[in-house]
Amino acid sequence: MNPNPRHTRIVGTGSYLPARRLSNADLVRQLAAQGVETSDEWIVERTGIRARHFVDDGVNASDLAVHAARHALEAAGCRAEDVDLIIVATSTPDMVFPSTAAIVQRKLGVHGCPAFDVQAVCSGFVYALTVADAMIRTGSARSALVIGAEVFSRILDFNDRGTCVLFGDGAGAVLLRASDTPGILATDLHADGRHVDILCVPGTVSGGKVLGDPLLKMDGQAVFKLAVGVLESTARAVLEKAGRSTEQMDWLIPHQANIRIMQATARKLKLPLDKVIVTVDAHGNTSAASIPLALDVAVRDGRIRPGHCVMLQGVGGGFTWGSVLLDF
Repeated sequence: MNPNPRHTRIVGTGSYLPARRLSNADLVRQLAAQGVETSDEWIVERTGIRARHFVDDGVNASDLAVHAARHALEAAGCRAEDVDLIIVATSTPDMVFPSTAAIVQRKLGVHGCPAFDVQAVCSGFVYALTVADAMIRTGSARSALVIGAEVFSRILDFNDRGTCVLFGDGAGAVLLRASDTPGILATDLHADGRHVDILCVPGTVSGGKVLGDPLLKMDGQAVFKLAVGVLESTARAVLEKAGRSTEQMDWLIPHQANIRIMQATARKLKLPLDKVIVTVDAHGNTSAASIPLALDVAVRDGRIRPGHCVMLQGVGGGFTWGSVLLDF
């Protein structure tokens, strides 16, 4: 047995939201001009969202990712050239290829280390964090940037009020470092391809043309029902793997999709709502970016402190879901 096992710790966090902020009132006016009716009250009651941020023309996921990454590097006191792994979780990459991670690597002014994307939609950050943890534990990396970055505004159908009010753009990042002190305690990942149709963008590019529909489609009721069940099960699974109990958790950071899903999950876990980090009101559902965004907010405002036990949870299209339990 290795007397000095390699562990993975988060040593810096960062996030970034594009400058263009649309309140519910702003979006309601925009939709009304094209004949789509909704209201601030309807959006808040069903989702908890009060605003979202959209990118301007010419701004891509890699641009948001670089801002978040630099904030995480600064928080950790680390230089970009010291990073030896870059993973970007995104469903809205800059281009078909190369990876957004490779583009981020170039924009950070570094080269040589592995850089690749992970595509698990809203679970992407949890998936990417799990991959980076495994690579650090096996000695393939010592310092890793894990980033969630999305520009969902470009795949929304603004004639569908059931989806276009939900999503926003943004990025969040963490810097991981190998350590002799435990940080990430356990991870738990799942997918069930039987449910690919309930949340998807059923389009692709072929022969220079878009085939299918390049806009987001969602069966909201089906997603809600499935999400609450799997989030409870993965939470209990990751706690069991780590030998921890719900009572030992200081914070739950779920994917910031819908306040009702977060509240229902907390109730099932018998976790007080004041232990749930909620930022969905400020930026909507930013898919793979939402968990690191919420983490960064809570670290910077002092709620999450060294020694706290934190659970991160993602659930999204695929259907994918998973959890990470860590000591901060």
